[in-house]
Amino acid sequence: MQKLNAKELKDQYAEGKRDFSGIDLSEVNLFEADFRGINLNGSNLTSTYLPYANLSQANLHAAEINAAELSDVKLYQADLSEANLRGANLCRANLRYANLQGADLSGANLQGANLYNADLGSANLIDADLSRANLEGARLTQARLAGCNFYRARMVDFSDAYLDSTTVRPDGYREDS
Repeated sequence: MQKLNAKELKDQYAEGKRDFSGIDLSEVNLFEADFRGINLNGSNLTSTYLPYANLSQANLHAAEINAAELSDVKLYQADLSEANLRGANLCRANLRYANLQGADLSGANLQGANLYNADLGSANLIDADLSRANLEGARLTQARLAGCNFYRARMVDFSDAYLDSTTVRPDGYREDS
């Protein structure tokens, strides 16, 4: 896996390159970077620093993004299917219309995130913090939601979600069944 630093990535992107599949960007500082439409399929972004970055319409399928700092990031219409986002900070992230099918978001901070019409089918959201998140229109078919915090979240229909014997109310209160 080829390792790139922030300057190399920015320079190559500015020259018109968009396909960076399988590269290593772990622990790189990409604060406020604009990489709309970039292809990072299968790349390593573990512990990468991306607050306020624009990754709208990016391909992050099967990317390793665990423990990354993604607060206020724009991931509008991004493909994050099968991505590993365990423990990532996605506070106030824009994930409108994002594909998060099969993604691992366990323990992720999604406080205030906009997940409007996002596809979270079969996603692992165990112990994720979704307080104040917008989940209107989000698809949660077979998503795993045990232990989630939904305090003041804009809610969706949980009828097809897997709650692992936990009842979740919109005010964030949980009861074991």
